[in-house]
Amino acid sequence: MTAENQGRGADALMAAITGEPLSDEDRTDAAFMAEHRSAAADVALLREQLGLIGHALTEPPPPAPEPKPAPVRQPSHLRRRLFSVAFGGLAVAAAGSVLVGMGWLLTRAGGAGDDAGADSASDKSASTQASGGVDFGSPRYLACSRLVAEGTATAVERLPGTTSLRVTLHMTRYYKPDRGEKDLTFEVDESVVPGVRKGDPVLIGIPRGEREPDFWAVGEQDIAPERAWITASLPDAREAGC
Repeated sequence: MTAENQGRGADALMAAITGEPLSDEDRTDAAFMAEHRSAAADVALLREQLGLIGHALTEPPPPAPEPKPAPVRQPSHLRRRLFSVAFGGLAVAAAGSVLVGMGWLLTRAGGAGDDAGADSASDKSASTQASGGVDFGSPRYLACSRLVAEGTATAVERLPGTTSLRVTLHMTRYYKPDRGEKDLTFEVDESVVPGVRKGDPVLIGIPRGEREPDFWAVGEQDIAPERAWITASLPDAREAGC
């Protein structure tokens, strides 16, 4: 690999880290764009882990919920919202992951002489194995989703005699499809969106063939890392089949 290609690999990584716009020359360079997409996904994962550290250090653990018979559609992807483990263990584990990831990124920047196409395919494979291929925000999830979008809660109503809430969202940003209805209403168990209130920002995901979301994120702190991951995954999701 020539010194020029090494420099292009480092440039792609730095562009992903800083978020600076790409030049026309960069956009027409297939190897550069492959390296940039891969680096953007790596940076998004690191930002997500940093969000976990901040969440663990600044917020008390949620109280243990009362036992509920047959909760309504408990999402399988609420893996980052409902952790109630000790703060020390979570913070140390997340910090260790971030440090390892940062070291790996810096190693890539200094040794970008490996084949860009092969690195990109390897990174995508590792990401797929880690998430099972269906992690929210991954290219696979986006490719197989019916709707992924952000909105603002304009009404939150408890349904009498149940643990369910009727939540109305004014949609502000669509990721998939590109556009949709201005307002959407869903019924969701309160344990899935604890503390949601009128005016809260909300991010939802609905798989293809389903009518209700299987993923909810409430509040900018939880939405921000997911937004970064979605943005990094969209180019690959558009090329992937479900």
